[in-house]
Parts: sequence; C-alpha cells; structure tokens
Amino acid sequence: MGRKSGRNREKKKKDGDKGSPTSQLKRTVLNFLEDHFGEEFSDKNLIKKLQIKESAAKSSLVDVLADLVRSGKVSKNSRNEFSSASDPEFLEGEVDYVNARFAFVIPKNQVKSDNDILVKESDMKNALDGDKVRVMVFPNRGRNGRREGKVLEIVERAREEFVGRVEISPRFAFVVPDFKKMHHDIFIKKPDLLDAQHNQKVVVKLSEWKEGDKNPTGKIVRILGTAGDHEVEIHSIMAEFGLPFEYPEEVVQEAESISETIRQEELDNRRDFRNIPTFTIDPADAKDFDDAISYRKLENGNFEIGVHIADVTHYVKPGSMLEKEAYHRATSVYLVDRTIPMLPERLSNGLCSLRPNEDKLTFSCVFEMNEDASVLNHWIGRTVIHSDRRFAYEEGQENIDRQSGDFFEELTHLNGLAKRLREARFKKGAINFETVEVKFQLDEKGTPLGLIIKERKDIHKLIEEFMLLANRTVAEFVFNKNKGKSTFVYRTHDYPDLDRLTTFAGFARKFGHEITVTDETKVSNTLNKLMDDIQGKPEQNVLEQLAIRSMAKAIYTTEPKIHFGLAFKHYTHFTSPIRRYPDMMVHRLLQVYLDGGKSPETLPWEEKCVHSSEREKRASDAERASIKYKQVEYMKLAEEKDYDGIVTGVTEWGVYVEITETKCEGMVRLQDIKDDYYDFDERNLRLIGSKNKRIITLGDKVSVRVTRTDIDRRTIDLEFATNE
Repeated sequence: MGRKSGRNREKKKKDGDKGSPTSQLKRTVLNFLEDHFGEEFSDKNLIKKLQIKESAAKSSLVDVLADLVRSGKVSKNSRNEFSSASDPEFLEGEVDYVNARFAFVIPKNQVKSDNDILVKESDMKNALDGDKVRVMVFPNRGRNGRREGKVLEIVERAREEFVGRVEISPRFAFVVPDFKKMHHDIFIKKPDLLDAQHNQKVVVKLSEWKEGDKNPTGKIVRILGTAGDHEVEIHSIMAEFGLPFEYPEEVVQEAESISETIRQEELDNRRDFRNIPTFTIDPADAKDFDDAISYRKLENGNFEIGVHIADVTHYVKPGSMLEKEAYHRATSVYLVDRTIPMLPERLSNGLCSLRPNEDKLTFSCVFEMNEDASVLNHWIGRTVIHSDRRFAYEEGQENIDRQSGDFFEELTHLNGLAKRLREARFKKGAINFETVEVKFQLDEKGTPLGLIIKERKDIHKLIEEFMLLANRTVAEFVFNKNKGKSTFVYRTHDYPDLDRLTTFAGFARKFGHEITVTDETKVSNTLNKLMDDIQGKPEQNVLEQLAIRSMAKAIYTTEPKIHFGLAFKHYTHFTSPIRRYPDMMVHRLLQVYLDGGKSPETLPWEEKCVHSSEREKRASDAERASIKYKQVEYMKLAEEKDYDGIVTGVTEWGVYVEITETKCEGMVRLQDIKDDYYDFDERNLRLIGSKNKRIITLGDKVSVRVTRTDIDRRTIDLEFATNE
C-alpha cells in the first residue's frame, strides 16, 4: 500500500513538473531553436534573444541546455553553441514568389496547395519566381499548419532576362521590371546601358547577384522603345515570356528548300480522297488550315465522314532544324494582335495549309456513320485531298441558316450528326464549358476601338465535335492495340480537387446556384446545369472562369488516364499539328503502330510531353497578358462613368471587381474604401466594416469607377462609386 502511494506521489510530482519554471524554460528554448533551425547560439545569445531577466532562470539555463543535449533534442558544437537536433526534410520544388516579403516553394509532383513551403525573403538565397530550388523544411515549424523552410540551392533559374523600364540617374541606373513577381529592381552599370534612354522599355539580362546584395546586377541586351507604344508593349510581353521574335536563318532556309512537288510514288502509297467533296471551316482571318472535312453518302445508305489533318510530319523530319525549332516552341501563340507560329510561314501558311483547289497530303480518320451518328466503322491512315471550298465560320453558318449556298446540304446534315454526338457526350458526363471570349477591335496603330463578345454558333460546335471524335478514336485505337502498354501521347484531365470544388460551390451559392460536390458521379451533371442556368446573366463570365480554375489542368502525358471534362476514357491531340507539337508526336507514333512497328522507349516521349505542357502554359499566360494589356488601355481610353461590376476576389490588400460591360478586372484598394475601416476575414474571403458592419464578399454586385490605369503593370485601379 505504502509503495503504491509513493509511486502515486512520484507521478504527481512529475506531472506537476510540466508547469514548473524549469520545464517552461526548456520548452521555450527548444521552440526557439526549432524556430531558428540551422542557426547556432551561445547561452549568452539565448539569454539575450529570449529576453530572460530573472537571475534564477539565467542560472538554470546551463542545466536546461545540458538536459536537452543529453536527451538528443539539442546539439552542441565545439564553440559551446547550441542548435536544434531535429531532423529536417529536404526537397525540391518551384518558387511562387507571391509578394516581396515571402514566397512559397511548391514541391515536385504535389497535388494539394497546403503542402507548399513558406520561405521568408531573407531565406530565399536570391531565388526568383519560377526557379527550381532545393529547400530545407524546418521541423515542427509553421503558422496555421503551413510548413516553413529555407532555400539551400538554386537548381535551375526559370529566367535570366526581364522586361522593364529604365530609370537613369547621374551615377547609376536601374531597370524596374514589369513582371509583378519580380520584386527587385536590377542595377545597371553605365557601360552596360546599350544607349538606352531614361524611361525606355528594355530587355535586361542578369549578370551577377552576390549573396548579401540587395539587388541583382544586369546588362541591357535589347532596347524595345518608348513605353506605352503598342508595338513596344507587345514586344515587352513577348520578351517577358521568352517568346521568339524571329526564326533562326537556318530554319527559314531549310523551310524554303522543301519542294512543293508531290511525287507520284507518294500519292500511290496514300488513300485518294481528291474526288470526294471536301472543305475547310476556320475563322475569317485564319491563314493556316489544319483540318478539312469530306462528306459523301454511301450506297448502303450510311455516310462517310473524313476528318483530314495536315500531314506536317511528312515535311518536318526528325533531327532537322525545323523539327528542333518546332519542339522548342511547342505551340503557336495567339496574342491580341498577332500569331507567333510554331512553324515558319512557308509550312504553316503554304505547304501544310489545306488551302482550296490544291492537292494536299493529309493524315486522316474516316468514319462510316448512320443517321443516329453511331460510328459503325473507322479507318486511320495517310491520304491525299483536294479541298473544294474554304469557309469562314460566318459563311458556313449562313448557308445552314438560309438553307442555300455552297455545300449547304452537306453542312446541314453534318450539323445534325454533330448535335447527336454532342448530346451523347453530355449524357456520358462531359462538362459544357461555354466560356465568354472577348476580342478587341484595333485600329492600324493597335489602339482598341471596341470590344466584341465572340459567339459560338452551331458551325463552331460542328467542327469541334468531329475533331473530338477523331482525337478520341485515334487514342482508343492505339490504347486498344496493346491494352495501353504502347508508348503514346495522351491528353488527360484528372478529376477535380474536392477542396477547390467545394470553395467554388460556396461562391456559386452566393448567386443562388447549388452544386453537388459530395457525389463524384454527379459533379459533371450539376456543373452542366449551372452552365445552362448562367447563360446571359451578369455572373456568367465570372462563374465560368472560376469553374475552370477549380478543375484540374489538362496535360500531355504518356499515361493513358481519363479526360474528365470530356468524359472520355482515352483522348489525344491529333488534329492541329501545324500549331501544336504534341500532335506531331501523335502522328509519328501512330504511323509506327499502323506499320506494325514496336513501341519505342517511353521516357523520352514523357519528357517531350512535360516540355509541351510547360510551353502550353507559357503561351496561355502570354495570351492573357496581351489581353490584359488591351483591357487596361481600353479602360484608360473609355469614358469616365460608373460601371456595374461583380466582386471576383477579396484579399487583405483590396477587392477585385470584374466590370460587367467590358469583362475587364480591376482592384479597389483597401486604403481607398473611405466609409469605414475594414478587417479581412481570410476564412470566408470577405471584408467586414468595423463600425458599419458592412460586408464585402465574393459575388457582390457593386458600382465602380476607374481611378488609374498602369500599362506597365497591366493593372486597373477602381473605387466604389457609392460607399453605402
């Protein structure tokens, strides 16, 4: 009995020690050393850093440190300095430099953003946005569950060149970068100015950045011209995203040396469609025609529909300069006023373009279909065609609408088949993203005169459905040949992340729309209902864009995964080889399998897929930047008036608003909301007035006016027209 009581007294004593001054000091020291992982402190430094005032605590610190060293929680070096002995984690990732104070490092192959590593500016080791870095993740450290760390090494710089405006003073110069995520001005020595003048736009290349220096040093490598000039600003965007200004001379020469003559032996090896009615349908200003459609009724009452694609790989051979340049570019880029093509004009607008009244070499997917749009048979192979007619979308639609004109019967029947294909897709779970597309009317100097909301009509959907059918058929053909084991390039789109979808559902609910996210099988149906419900409403553009952002990103990969958005088990890109390098890869691999060849090694093709996906993102970002530039310029020139808008984002520094009339987004800075002091509710993404309790949140309809536009930063500053 007595022994048991003694054990209880001893246990109570130990439990009581948890709150003793010594235990508290031990926890304080350990937390501090873990918060300063990788740093070493003497006992005197610790007293100063921890602001220990009491004599008893100072005296006991030595014993506390000795206990922590004995327990293995703290290390002691030969200089009697102490540091955390916890095991850190080391990983590689990409920098997302969100503001001047800190960045996030996104670990390789991660899915969820809550695994990002927060790194303070002082621990960045001169890493910049987009750089691939090696980081040490601090153990047991983080705010709100967010892990923190420090950059140990820059593995690969994302970019060495930046676009910006030169500021010249008597003794030195700086370039102030346009890129929002570049938070350091670049120092320029006078001999490295390249005769640039004050306030000109230039391209600067980083030359040196010593550790400890506040700013990097650079050299001006290209003078773009006067800031604000249309051509200068577009060139600035091209330089900012590393887009090419011209083709290397040897690439142009190689393109020019290709013969236009199609040899008879080449024709003999192809299926001949030259006598079958064939036409192309493209935008009115298009110059490169990737695809054509042939149509004829068969004797058995069914219909033969041919999807014919430019045979680019017949002209662009592996190992050629053209091939290397096409791979490097990986995609054509469509800026607001121009196209930066993947292939030189000799190919894109000439040899490969399926122009009318010319024999052209193609790679085709040919379908036998019945009136229900069921595919009864298909054939894939190389062909030769002769297009009878080049339609602009508007012309083709007009012939369908008025039931007259060239090929109106063929177009009408194809339209009926396309509608059945589309209906079948949606029944299987495809998502109907009908995004609003804005196009600017520009004068000869590039100044925006007006906005056009582009409308997608039946003729656009007709072409889309037959291209989707060809892409899916090619992917399934290769997959089924060897149960997915043959190397191939797929276009995949994963299931949406539940957290993102839940956030989006909450946003949509503010507009009175309910979305089911708990049942994966109902996600596509509920999203389609939403897309139908918001057609023509003020919130349409905002919700469509946010819905797309809540989805996973479509990528190129050799893994035969699903395409969630299209509800296809297997899908690829076969139909646009003039403007997409992955389609060229698909054509090459497809021919290998049609010839009965063996599957090549997967890894080199996967690396090309990753490169193509990265280039696709670069192109998309550049296209958005050019549109944003014109939006800013348009709002600068627009009349001064109040505009209706919708709140699309709420942050600690301001409120983002999309102007309903122009689809342009600007920001009301928190400091410019004068009617009250507002607190940011991060969890619910809203601002709350401290006195009037006014709530500003996502989806609110507001009235705003433009106060300032900044072409360099591509920003529009707004203020609320009323502060009620």
